[in-house]
Amino acid sequence: MIKMRFAIIACASLSALAATPAVAQTSDWSGLYVGGSIGQADVDSNDGETLVFDTNRDRVFNDTVNTTAPANAFSPGFCSGAANGNAPAAGCSSPGSEIGYALRMGYDWQYGNFVFGVLGEISKADIGDAASGFSTTPASYTFQRDLDYTLAARLRGGYAFDNFLVYATGGYAQAELDRTFSTTNGANSFTPSGDDTAEGYQVGAGVEYRLTPQWTVGLEYLQTSLDDDDYQVAVGPGTAPPTNPFLLVDPTGTDMRRSSDKFEYDTINVTTAWRF
Repeated sequence: MIKMRFAIIACASLSALAATPAVAQTSDWSGLYVGGSIGQADVDSNDGETLVFDTNRDRVFNDTVNTTAPANAFSPGFCSGAANGNAPAAGCSSPGSEIGYALRMGYDWQYGNFVFGVLGEISKADIGDAASGFSTTPASYTFQRDLDYTLAARLRGGYAFDNFLVYATGGYAQAELDRTFSTTNGANSFTPSGDDTAEGYQVGAGVEYRLTPQWTVGLEYLQTSLDDDDYQVAVGPGTAPPTNPFLLVDPTGTDMRRSSDKFEYDTINVTTAWRF
């Protein structure tokens, strides 16, 4: 939805520009600037995500957790959200869009109408997602991750005309994720492990307008994609008997994690900057 809204705004802006006679560049975008942004952040849908298992602990998560029958112990299924109870009938909760904000500093160089620059940014948005599985016990198992903050270093390049700058941007991103695991299974032991840091990239586009020689405002869309493949939970014996599904293949237990190793979110922000 957020991508569609940005596309509509971008198309309307381009149409307006196309109908306007070409205007010579009058503003100099070269130099240092500091600024910030505020807007809407939305986690990309993780519909269809499941939990995956490594029952023989060979570090390959492609196994099925079976009962002694044998039968799939996770036959009740999975959901893209945080489980509300022991069974799928209780449903799952998924977070929605939230307000995000950021601080940035950058430097631009202008050559004719073309502008190239670098920037660093720290951003914050209270967004997250979850994936849950349900066993025949019955019991639920939920992996939750929430974004703490994101650091980014991006390049950008654009075209300046009159008091406008239209640009594309992209670069490196690193985020701190708060990961949690919860379950209603009281028999086995559960030991989470993994680094809270996730790395990836950001890409996007935007437009800035120069209100004064120093003050600019703008609109910017960013997509952030992070690799999140370092968090898993070791399921141990606890007080469970040897016939426990997690212990049938390896009596020391089973490892499990989310099926997706990506955490992706979109932001559309109003930006402002002071240029020196």
